[in-house]
Amino acid sequence: MSSVPFGVARLDSILEGGAPPGSVVLLAGESGAGAREFLYTSAAMNALGRTDEELFDLYYGDLPGDATIPPEVHYLSFTAGEAALTREMGYTLAEEVVDAAAEGIEFRDLSPEFFQLSPIPREWYEGETTTIADLSDHGRYDDVLTAFGDYLTEHAAGNVVCIDSVTDLVSAASDDMEWSDVAMVMKGLKKAATGWQGLILVLVNEDALTDREFGTLMDAAGGTLQFTWESGGSKRARTMFVREFRGVLSRLEEENIVRFETEVHDGGFDISDVRKIR
Repeated sequence: MSSVPFGVARLDSILEGGAPPGSVVLLAGESGAGAREFLYTSAAMNALGRTDEELFDLYYGDLPGDATIPPEVHYLSFTAGEAALTREMGYTLAEEVVDAAAEGIEFRDLSPEFFQLSPIPREWYEGETTTIADLSDHGRYDDVLTAFGDYLTEHAAGNVVCIDSVTDLVSAASDDMEWSDVAMVMKGLKKAATGWQGLILVLVNEDALTDREFGTLMDAAGGTLQFTWESGGSKRARTMFVREFRGVLSRLEEENIVRFETEVHDGGFDISDVRKIR
């Protein structure tokens, strides 16, 4: 069975393809330590493999092992639309990569559903493009978890789906949406993903969660990539390690790999060095 590439060139090469199909992977860690850059790179490179093979070859290279580019890439955000996200991606990847990749990414802005029960003015999250038809729909938005689930049911099978971010859902937990609802959706996502046979990447800011909440999310995912800052001398470096990942962690343990040093360049997030048990 073909692997689904993460879109991070050296990591995919080390794993001889990428992630096992049907995986739900948490990208968790400290703010700015690389989890978001990893998500942007995964979305961009998997899309670029379909929209511009020449640029894909330049910035990523050959697909390793049995990896196969997915038919579609979907990016779901609870607080931002396509314009804001592509602008942010431009801080991580070369402009030509973002422009070409954006043509192959389906963005789903869930901010109307997410913010509908908040005191935030509607104009803040619907922008200047609101039409008369939009106004007639005010007050009839689906519940955010329902809209989220319906979109995945329709689009996740066989594809890469980037979710930005579960931390937003956790912070919104209230009388209308409890933490237990978020946890249950994540557990259901893990079960459904096995049948969908794609790759679902879930961004989460560990700083915003309690240990119990983070443990629950880890349990509801097939794998967890953890991103941290390390200080040594006068430099501060980003590192990543595989905290848990069935079908992947065992392969790294066989090669005695304990941690990855990472970097961000024009091709996005990548591995700069591998730390092994000496």
